[in-house]
Amino acid sequence: MKKLLLGDEAIAQGAIDAGLSGVYAYPGTPSTEITEYIQGNALARERRLHSRWCTNEKTAMEAALGMSFMGKRALVCMKHVGLNVCADPFVNSGMTGVNGGVVVLVADDPSMHSSQDEQDSRFYGKFALIPTFEPSSQQEAYDMMATAFEYSEQQCLPVLMRVTTRMAHSRAVVQCADAPRLENELNYHAAAANWVLLPANARRRNDKVTAQQAQLEEDAANSKWNQLTFPYKVAGSGAFPLGIIASGIAYNYVMESGASLPLLKISQYPLPKRLVRQLLDVCERVIVVEEGQPFIEEQVRGVFESQNILGRLTGELPRTGELTPDTVAEALAKECDGLASTNNSASALPSLTGGVGGGSLIAPRPPQLCQGCGHRDVYTALNEVLKEYENPRVFGDIGCYTLGFLPPYRAIHSCVDMGASITMAKGAADAGQWPAVAIIGDSTFTHSGMTGLLDAVNENADITVIISDNLTTAMTGGQDSAGTNKFEAICRGLGVSDEHLHVVVPLPKNMPEITRIIREEINYHGVSVIIPRRECIQTFKRHAKEKKN
Repeated sequence: MKKLLLGDEAIAQGAIDAGLSGVYAYPGTPSTEITEYIQGNALARERRLHSRWCTNEKTAMEAALGMSFMGKRALVCMKHVGLNVCADPFVNSGMTGVNGGVVVLVADDPSMHSSQDEQDSRFYGKFALIPTFEPSSQQEAYDMMATAFEYSEQQCLPVLMRVTTRMAHSRAVVQCADAPRLENELNYHAAAANWVLLPANARRRNDKVTAQQAQLEEDAANSKWNQLTFPYKVAGSGAFPLGIIASGIAYNYVMESGASLPLLKISQYPLPKRLVRQLLDVCERVIVVEEGQPFIEEQVRGVFESQNILGRLTGELPRTGELTPDTVAEALAKECDGLASTNNSASALPSLTGGVGGGSLIAPRPPQLCQGCGHRDVYTALNEVLKEYENPRVFGDIGCYTLGFLPPYRAIHSCVDMGASITMAKGAADAGQWPAVAIIGDSTFTHSGMTGLLDAVNENADITVIISDNLTTAMTGGQDSAGTNKFEAICRGLGVSDEHLHVVVPLPKNMPEITRIIREEINYHGVSVIIPRRECIQTFKRHAKEKKN
C-alpha cells in the first residue's frame, strides 16, 4: 500500500505497523504531527493504543519505560530541546535497559525555525551509550521503525531516532506494509536487578552496557542502512582525490549534486569506524556532509587523526544553519575539479509545508499575536500598570505569548526555557528586584512551572505570577493542555493563598478590573497568582465551526 506522507507521518505509520502499544509525547515543532497522526489513525483507535499528550517530555519518557517494563513497545516523541527535559530518565534508560522495545524519536531544528538553539541530539545517543538511527528519506523513516523496535529488543536497549525539520515536514510517497504487526503480549521478563539502579546494580549494568558498545559498532558497520559505495573499482591507496561521508537528509543533497565519488552513507550509529577506515584508505581527502553540528566530522578527525577531513569545522560547509542542495554542490565542486555546481538545485529543497519548492517572492512578515487573542489584553493591562513603576522586569516563557517581546508590546525581558519565567522572577526578587513579574502559559505551567511556583511559595518570594490560560497548547496547533480547569486547585495545593489567587477574563471591557488586580498584587510583597482565562481564538473558531456542522 502506498501513501503520501510527511516524514513525521511516515514515522507514526511505521511505529503502528511495527506493533506499537503506546506513544508518549509533549507537543513540540517539528515532532508534533507524529502523535497527532497516531491519534487520528483508524488502526490505532481500533487497538486503543495510548496516544494522549503527556505533561512534559520527562513524564513521557518515564511512562514509556513503564510500558516497556511490561513487555510492550513504546514510542517517545519530542523536539530536540525536549530531550534536555527528559535527559535524566533517557540517560538512565541505557542503564536499566528495556524489555519491550523503546524508540525515542527526537526532531532537531537546524536553522531554528521554531526553537531556541540548533542542538544536535546525536550527541545524547553517544553520551547515553545507546544506538542511534537517522533516516535519509521518508521511506527509510517508515522502514527504520520496525528495525529500531526489533533492535531495541534484541540489544535490550532503547534506540534514539533522530530526524530534522526538513525531513519531518516534507512529503514523499511511502510503501507501507499490507499487514501490520500485532502488539507484544504482556510479559514479566523485566528483571528488577536491572531496573533498580542501586549502586551495586548500576555498576554491573554499566559494565554490561559499556561492553555492548563494540557489538553496536560492528552492527552499524554491517547495517543495511550504512552503505559504502565506489563509482569504479578501487586501484589502491589515494586512488580517489575526494570521498564523501553523508548522513540523514544531507545524503539526498549529495545525491542531487550528481557527484561520482566514493560515498559512505551513515544512518546507524555508533560511528562505523571500519567503513570509515576503508573510505580513508582510498581517498586523499574526505568531506563530511551532515545536518546539524559536526558530530561525525569531529569523531573522524579525532579517531583517525587525519588533517584531510573537510566539512563544517574547516569551512567548506557553513558552520551553522541548514544545509541546502546548493551549499553541498558548491562545496563538492570546489573540492573536486570537474564537478559541476548545480546552481539551480535549491528548487529541489523540500519546503517546510510539504512538497518541493524554492524561495518565495512574498516579503517576510514578522510574527504577531492573533487578532482577538487574550494574550493581547493581558499585555495591554500589564504594560499599563508597569508604567507606574521604576525598572520593572517581566520574565517570559515558551509559548505564543513570547511574541509579547515584539512590537507593539515590548513587554517581556527574558525567555530561556520551559518554565523558567517563575524561577527567574524568584531569583531576580532574591537579588532585590521589584517588581518582578512572571508570565507563563497554561500548558507551560504544568510542563515545568509548578515546581518553580513551589519554590517561590516556600520562600514567600516577592513576585507576581501571571498564568495566561487560553485553555489549550496553542503554539503547536491546539493540543490538550494537561492542567485545563485545574489551575486554581493546583495553585492552592502548592500553597498560594486564596486572597492572592485571582481569575480574570482578558477582554477590553474588563481592563479596569484587571489593571486594579495586577497593581494590588504587585504591591503585595509575597507570592501572588493571576490567571487571565479566555479560550484561544483559533480553537474557539474551530469549536464554533464544529458546533455549526
